[in-house]
Amino acid sequence: MTAAKIPVPAEHIYDTQVRLRRTGPVVPVELPGGVEVWAANTHAAVHEVLADDKVYARNARHWPALRDGTIPADWPFLPFVEGDNMLMQDGADHRRMRAMVNRAFTPARVAALAPRIGEIAGELADDVAAAGDGVDLVSAFGGVLPLQVICELFGIPEPDRAQFRVWTQQVMSAGGEGIAARQAMVGYLARFVDRRRGDPKDDLTSTLIAVQKDGEVTLSDEELADLLWLILLAGNETTTHLLNNAVVALSRHEDQRDLAVREGRWAEVVEETLRRYPSVATVLMRYTTRDTTLAGVDLPAGAPILLSVSATLTDTAQHGAGADRFDITRTQRPNLAFGHGPHFCLGAPLGRLEGRIGLATLYGRFPKMRMAIDPADLVYTSFSTSGPTSLPVLLG
Repeated sequence: MTAAKIPVPAEHIYDTQVRLRRTGPVVPVELPGGVEVWAANTHAAVHEVLADDKVYARNARHWPALRDGTIPADWPFLPFVEGDNMLMQDGADHRRMRAMVNRAFTPARVAALAPRIGEIAGELADDVAAAGDGVDLVSAFGGVLPLQVICELFGIPEPDRAQFRVWTQQVMSAGGEGIAARQAMVGYLARFVDRRRGDPKDDLTSTLIAVQKDGEVTLSDEELADLLWLILLAGNETTTHLLNNAVVALSRHEDQRDLAVREGRWAEVVEETLRRYPSVATVLMRYTTRDTTLAGVDLPAGAPILLSVSATLTDTAQHGAGADRFDITRTQRPNLAFGHGPHFCLGAPLGRLEGRIGLATLYGRFPKMRMAIDPADLVYTSFSTSGPTSLPVLLG
């Protein structure tokens, strides 16, 4: 089978992945730079990969092409496959890092953020109202709320937060500037950790420093900086897309917008947006630790596997007939929007909380809000994550 080249110019990654799923549950694809990998495209195949980090490892040391020089040093996807953070680790190393974050990033701490999230959302809604019709919701609300929340949680100073948004966009673009942006972010965070160590505050960075070398669960300084990079990156990029994708979906389905406004069904809006228009469309990568068979396809040890998350969310074998429809009244079935298994997203409760509060605030102020342009004219980030780069709206 000839490897299909992805991403495809002018085709949304959701559509690309559905085409791949119709080709087969596991198919060869070619990434930019001529890098060939396998794409897992069905719920069953991706679920199997995510559930077993012994056979399908996250650490890129299992990928021979990365070690032998086949993959060039300037490959734009390197920030997605290399690093010392917990996303890139398996087994005991992953559990060690995750245990550290679990001790600081508790459910109680997340729940306690609700009032502050509401305050920030209300202030931003005031700015949206002042800007009036035609306001870009990405730059005025959706791209600001998650950034402010995650930076405030970790104590990042207000003057530095705009730079974090720039760095995030550069890293997620998978362009040539992404590698440099990642290095700049990690360098900033290493210096920030040093300052916080001598001047602790009531923030999550100080909490992580306090438990950094506690008993047998330890993190090196380099691992801590890389861990902060991961959380700050994921904590604002994915929720930004969740908010903006929900607004697009409700603009396309005004009857469901009106139902959500009338009955306060924002939890359902969040869940259906995650399922139908996921923030994370593609996960790079997992690597086979031995010869194995996935969905009937024989894979050798060291095979890189790209996970087509968005294709799994419209897979009728899991989600039933009509899985391609956006419907907040549907009975939700388990999905992979936040992953599965050992690497299930730690930030899922915070993302859901921000989504519910952010949308309730927006539509509480602007119940008839809709897009100011044709949906076909929206420009998307569209490979690893997916969401509109700008979203002009009419406030109604």
